[in-house]
Amino acid sequence: MNAAPLLVVEDLRVAFPGRDGGMLEAVRGVSFTLGRERLGIVGESGSGKSQTGRAILGLTAPEGRVTARRLEFGGVDLLNCPPRQRRALRGGRIAMVLQDPKFSLNPVMTLGAQIVETLQAHRRVSGTEARKRALAALESVRIDEPARVFKLYPHEVSGGMGQRAMIAMMLIAEPDILVADEPASALDVTVQLQLLSILDALVAERGMGLILVSHDLRLVSSFCDRILVMYAGRVVEELAAGGLADATHPYTRGLMACLPQLGASTHPLATLDRRPEWAL
Repeated sequence: MNAAPLLVVEDLRVAFPGRDGGMLEAVRGVSFTLGRERLGIVGESGSGKSQTGRAILGLTAPEGRVTARRLEFGGVDLLNCPPRQRRALRGGRIAMVLQDPKFSLNPVMTLGAQIVETLQAHRRVSGTEARKRALAALESVRIDEPARVFKLYPHEVSGGMGQRAMIAMMLIAEPDILVADEPASALDVTVQLQLLSILDALVAERGMGLILVSHDLRLVSSFCDRILVMYAGRVVEELAAGGLADATHPYTRGLMACLPQLGASTHPLATLDRRPEWAL
């Protein structure tokens, strides 16, 4: 018997005011479930993948409008639960890692203070215990000398270390779901692989559900269990990660054709066909 999903999303829609006074839908009827697995959401910039993740956490901009037939986490209706309950869930049981630590970390607080603040916002622990757990969190994301890094400010660490500190901050309250929005996009390839290895180990050890938002089809296919392909705010195809070769939607096949192949001719360059009917 299959376990109940952690998250159920049915007909999720996110709209923002347009210049003509109407509403423009950035996410249009997205539906999926998430268990204790690694789910990838891929697509071009503007496809709605980040707005999908933000809507789940309740981080849509104030002017945005979020609706859904069902948006449920652990039996809780995320759209209709009291704001205080939604805030307790956000960061406590559902966390999100944003793509660039330079813009996500507070520049006037040390990394340690920010991690401790996150823990104490969701758990009743003493300052001594919070510091102990923050150091353990830094160590869990493979940061050497956690006691030294604990005292550093964001500008004193590299992009890769800053992103690891962000992951430690989001995981310290032991959430059930982690949404990682382009967590490796600002990092070089070697650090990307290290970061994904850390996420993979943490998901396996803690039994979390992970949503990895990315534009990198190859990276997601090698890391995730399932993939949702988004175009113009809609999911156009869902695939097992190992089944990309069996993709049937022309948009997915077009994305794959644009991936460079070692030893293959680059002339003419592949172009991605965008048909108007895909956006309907």
